Amino acid sequence: MQNKLIKVNPSDNVAVALINLEAGEVISFENEDIKVMSDVKAKHKIALDTFNDGDKIFMYGVLVGKANQTIKKGDVLTIDNVKHQSAKVSQKTDTIGWTKPDVSQWEDKTFMGYHREDGQVGTANVWLFFPLVFCENRNIELLKDIFEKELLTQKSSNHRMLLRSLVNEGQDEVQVEKEQATNVFDNIEVKFITHPGGCGGIRQDSESLARLLAGYVKNPNVAGATVLSLGCQNLQIDIFNKALEAISPDNKKPVLMYEQQQMGTVDEMLGAIIKNSFEAIKEANKIERQPAPLSKLKVGLECGGSDGFSGISANPTLGYTSDMLVALGGTAILAEFPELCGVEQELVNRCVQEEKADKFLSLMQAFEKSVVDAGSGFDMNPSPGNIKDGLITDAMKSAGAAKKGGTSPVVDVLDYGEYVTEPGLNLLCTPGNDVESTTAMVGSGANIVLFTTGLGTPTGNPITPVIKVSSNSELAAKMSDIIDVDTGDVIKGEKSIEEMAQTMLNYIIEVASGRIKSKASLLDQNDFIPWKRGVSL
Repeated sequence: MQNKLIKVNPSDNVAVALINLEAGEVISFENEDIKVMSDVKAKHKIALDTFNDGDKIFMYGVLVGKANQTIKKGDVLTIDNVKHQSAKVSQKTDTIGWTKPDVSQWEDKTFMGYHREDGQVGTANVWLFFPLVFCENRNIELLKDIFEKELLTQKSSNHRMLLRSLVNEGQDEVQVEKEQATNVFDNIEVKFITHPGGCGGIRQDSESLARLLAGYVKNPNVAGATVLSLGCQNLQIDIFNKALEAISPDNKKPVLMYEQQQMGTVDEMLGAIIKNSFEAIKEANKIERQPAPLSKLKVGLECGGSDGFSGISANPTLGYTSDMLVALGGTAILAEFPELCGVEQELVNRCVQEEKADKFLSLMQAFEKSVVDAGSGFDMNPSPGNIKDGLITDAMKSAGAAKKGGTSPVVDVLDYGEYVTEPGLNLLCTPGNDVESTTAMVGSGANIVLFTTGLGTPTGNPITPVIKVSSNSELAAKMSDIIDVDTGDVIKGEKSIEEMAQTMLNYIIEVASGRIKSKASLLDQNDFIPWKRGVSL
């Protein structure tokens, strides 16, 4: 029989409802009877003690809020009776030890990847087209249409056929024109990025975008790139080249540059781009997958559309998977700084060096100040969907989100646009926005992204496979076209976190080897949103 309540940490004074509870129901929990005072939906929190106004509320062993009125034992916590509150931290106070998980059965495992000259290994082999400035977005879109029609598999869209049938309703049956499904190349994908940046904002935003785009070129999933520039924009070719040289001083990847104001007509420029890029793509197609140790995996850890189960099923599964990869010599990236609010002390104490801890706190404080200066605060982070499904304070959401980072030491702390250089767990400063954060982690070197969700979200990335992980089985069944791995068995008590992590790592190997395509890749979901920190001028 499935349990009705779960207390995540022994020191918590609230529990999570695993199923819907009815008012008046009496539940035997931890050697006492708890009478449910009001209807409680699954995923929401129930008081294990009576709280008075101002009493602190703990979950995951950390402060996640305070009562702003009397909350009776057995009553549900809501945004009306609980307010956000989190613990403050100013310095590293301890060094938390780490017990590595047993990974002996994985030590000789490999994945089939694309080996780069700088020692990195890709899980994909992509030729990437992107602009330095939004003025070139149209030309990127033209190139996308041209290359995709000639190089990629052509499929008849069900939705296009639906519209055609509606347009021709009442007429004789319309014959669907089916194109022969062919791939010109076996070992290379061609992808395209557009964005709204590169000019019009402060110069620092252009420099930040240059570092991000340089990170995409350096990412091991990219074989080479075609870059379009207008000519007069803030993000000059020289700025991009310097950003690339800074993170990849010995770059051997081909990068083809084109500046429209130096080339004449669009027709002339596109003709040159197509000819030169096609030759470079043919050369990149010669690269084939070869065995690589799991230590070459760099996994981005993301959550979006989270619910009240995310922090007790999907996120801890990612955390244990992260610990396994770190124990194997791999890399994990934990981002979304607004969703680390309240767990700073633990992360600071996990930092291997004092200077890393100081950098993390400095970045967190600067980020929070910028949010307050804009008239908001981290407490405004939970979305309506989060709140509806039980995440009623940012500290509560953050405590569950941080579980993605497992328990391993923090080896490095990176600002936005900085590239991962140290194997182990890295903290990366990004917003909590799903796509902005995913975009940033890939720009910092992630060759796989694990993305948990309790409500469902289709986010993908142009160059890195994004594996979607559901916190509950209902979502996995409802949105089966976007969910890769279901951790709902943890909620049902049928699997442990460790067992789910074993399943997860096996799935990662299959995706990294190209034997399975992630659902986001199958849907051709190629999201890319840079973080614009500054104002427009």
